[in-house]
Amino acid sequence: MLGSATTRSLIPRTRVPAPVPEPAAVRVPRVSVIIPCFNYGRFLPESVGSVLGQAGVEPEVIVVNDCSTDDTAEVLARLGRDEPRLVAVHNRENHGPCVAYNDGLAVATGEFVVRLDADDLLTPGSLARAVRLFDHFPEVGLVYGPPQHFHGAVPEPASAEVTGWTIWSGADWVAERCRRGVNCITTPEAVIRSSVYAEIGPWDTRMRYACDMEIWMRAAAVADVGRTDGCVQALHREHAASVSVTAGAGRMTDLVERRIAFDVLFEGPGGKLPRADELHRSAHRALAVEALESACHAYDRGRTDVEPVDRYVEFALETYPQARQLPEWQGLIRRQRVGPRLAPLVPGFAASVVRRRLRNDARRRTWLRHGI
Repeated sequence: MLGSATTRSLIPRTRVPAPVPEPAAVRVPRVSVIIPCFNYGRFLPESVGSVLGQAGVEPEVIVVNDCSTDDTAEVLARLGRDEPRLVAVHNRENHGPCVAYNDGLAVATGEFVVRLDADDLLTPGSLARAVRLFDHFPEVGLVYGPPQHFHGAVPEPASAEVTGWTIWSGADWVAERCRRGVNCITTPEAVIRSSVYAEIGPWDTRMRYACDMEIWMRAAAVADVGRTDGCVQALHREHAASVSVTAGAGRMTDLVERRIAFDVLFEGPGGKLPRADELHRSAHRALAVEALESACHAYDRGRTDVEPVDRYVEFALETYPQARQLPEWQGLIRRQRVGPRLAPLVPGFAASVVRRRLRNDARRRTWLRHGI
């Protein structure tokens, strides 16, 4: 364990305040940025440009055209003209986002690797900031930082100032993910050492949407985790065509994908962590609690006719056989006794909606501030 300083409900960590010392020697490492692209040709000039404009590193941009039917091929030809730092991979069949990323990973030559969706951007200096942390902490294999979500036109980053670094033991970081059961990295703000990929392998394609969450945890199972605090490391675009709000949407789909992510993790390097079985059960418990809370929420909001309440319950029991012993199970039983028509009118149930919203707001503030 790297540090003993703790914050309420946070895992042990080491906090390095700014300004951090400059490295003894300045170097310019190669960083491979892999951009899977399916019918997002219109976004490529901005995403590719955000990589090629990175200072302090040698960027290698690998765009995987995943059998797009729009003008992606033409855009790549135009962007790649007289630009040796841009590598285009053209798939003859659509492989899906996780496999497409692995297609790019197979040809990457950088010391560090980033996945950048075609509709997202890196912020100026983000790669150099991540590399600086890597260089000071050789035991760190994964670095991330605050993302900024946006709609519409690309905004200026809210902050470019590094206020410090946070370093976690990889095992502690994984344990926190198991306790919470959710991802804490959007994706474009994360950088992984190539040597870590050489040890843990590529993204696991048994998932379609949670393969990013699993790879972060798999990396943390073999190396420590660092975060650049204060500065925005990437810009994540939110729009109606985004995978995160189309094919990847849906609470049940999300729950199932995250369960697979944890199961895959503990089949691999996660299974060698101290207390691996306990951590695995903790993750399953967290997912079961979330499923039961979703069922309760459906009653509280009068949405049992549109929410898959029975599937939530089935998932909870499949995932955590002791689900009937959870407080959330008892809460669901009380709502079922009242019935879906009257449940929204019960003051105690209505109050739980407010409590749930306040708790989620508190969790979001913790994530924004500490990144976990």
